[in-house]
Amino acid sequence: MPDTLTYRNEAPKLLPLYARALSRKGGRGASDITLPELSARLVGAGTSSPALDRFQAICGAPQTRHLPITWPHLIAFPLHLRLLTDKQFPLPLLGLVHLRNTITQHRDIGRGEILDLNVRLGAQERTSRGIEFDLITEAYASGRLVWEESSVNLFRQPAPDEGANKGKSAPPKLERYPNTLDVSAPEAIGRQYAAVSGDRNPIHMHALSAKAFGFPRAIAHGMWSKARVLALLQQQPGWRAGPVRVSCQFKKPLFLPGTAQLNWQAAASGWDYQLLNAKGDAPHLSGRIDWL
Repeated sequence: MPDTLTYRNEAPKLLPLYARALSRKGGRGASDITLPELSARLVGAGTSSPALDRFQAICGAPQTRHLPITWPHLIAFPLHLRLLTDKQFPLPLLGLVHLRNTITQHRDIGRGEILDLNVRLGAQERTSRGIEFDLITEAYASGRLVWEESSVNLFRQPAPDEGANKGKSAPPKLERYPNTLDVSAPEAIGRQYAAVSGDRNPIHMHALSAKAFGFPRAIAHGMWSKARVLALLQQQPGWRAGPVRVSCQFKKPLFLPGTAQLNWQAAASGWDYQLLNAKGDAPHLSGRIDWL
């Protein structure tokens, strides 16, 4: 296995990584793509910064002595970008689609705690839509695993035998839950989230840059939507402290500016949630919360 890229106290700078991403060519043919074993580590990562306060403000997360559940994802983002722009990584960064995200928090992480972060490429799978692969992140405090994440991404590349006229199956019937809150996504939220996360994908920044990638307007970051949903759910009666797993599947884009409906049901076994469009008839994302 190749040596792990190791950084101490400070993550790699994002600007050179984005320059590398823009210079990359498209992916190779369907038959010869095998993702390499790549990993990176950040030792001694700080967890409190002015960016954290801005993140909590734009996601509506309450100020507490603990980190928001998705915050370690942002700390690890430069490591993610480092692997996805590595010269051995055969796929282009622009055009990758974030399909699913699962975070398991084994205990609350205090503001100011020092973390060691490990990131690696995980399993790869060929599907009818293309190549799906896992990006795995682990956070350790004093040598103990306190937080971990699986992010499944897609490189679109339909199999040769998938005909253009092949019929698509009907989407499953949308289930409605008893609780609903309105969610607003301002036009500038993509730029605001990019400023604190470092994720400056053009599809999130401006309508003009999003149109270059086939979108009529800019779309909200999927991880902002997840963080916003969590911020609202954590303020509802019945939310519990302690170890928790939060899974999420990203569906239809949330165009900016836009409004959505957070729809959920709470049960003893866990909570189901979904972020629906303004009409309430199509999901932007759906997921589940399980206390461990």
